[in-house]
Amino acid sequence: MGEIRIVATAWPVRQRTGGLGAVLLAGMVAAQVASGLNPESVGLVGLVVLLLAGSAVALTAAAASWSTALAAFLAVAGVGLVAEWVGTRTGFPFGDYAYTDVLWPQIGGVPVLVALAWAGMGLAAYAVAPGGGAVRVATGALALTAWDLFLDPQMLRLGAWSWAGDGVYRDVPSSNFAGWLLVSAVVMAVIHTIVGRSASGATGLVGLYTVMAVMETIGFAAVFDPPDPWVALTGGTAMGVFTVLAWKRWSGGGRG
Repeated sequence: MGEIRIVATAWPVRQRTGGLGAVLLAGMVAAQVASGLNPESVGLVGLVVLLLAGSAVALTAAAASWSTALAAFLAVAGVGLVAEWVGTRTGFPFGDYAYTDVLWPQIGGVPVLVALAWAGMGLAAYAVAPGGGAVRVATGALALTAWDLFLDPQMLRLGAWSWAGDGVYRDVPSSNFAGWLLVSAVVMAVIHTIVGRSASGATGLVGLYTVMAVMETIGFAAVFDPPDPWVALTGGTAMGVFTVLAWKRWSGGGRG
């Protein structure tokens, strides 16, 4: 009977936690719409990232626990911060780039928002990634890198960072995506170790990844001035593959 009472108590807590994540996700959507209509507003971009981070933590907590969610989030944010700090000083692993003073505050020349974005989308990418073990780490790295097909062109428009030379994809060098795959693999390994199957296919996190994919696609296709159909098609297809596969698993009974 004691075990039954514990389960009965835990379920409403998870419902409330998931509800908080959904509210923050809805706020992120509203902020993204406002940001799309006013793409030069740094404040709105920052708000989107903060709501993304809060939603990801809450939705992970609904699938696991608050302590697990916070541990995973902070660990991944640390990985992202270190990778960017090393990258801006050595050119490894992303290539030769530098942050401007557009995004604040910064730690060691790296915007805090960047670290928060790594963590928030890292949790969402892990949730949509198919497979298990090493396969999940690899597919999760691909799912997170797919998001950068949107992120880099958008932040270059904003002037948040700059590359030393021309690149193959909207002035972004191929080394950037190789670096993203490497760092994303580390991120997925960290999440896999801390969260494990608790966030595997978690519906809320899948929804977060889906919302980001849809909003970015619409933004580049029709909202941003000027529109960029190529980025919309490329990023939308890359993120869309993982989105469709995740919802297909969910509808087939593979719920996390």
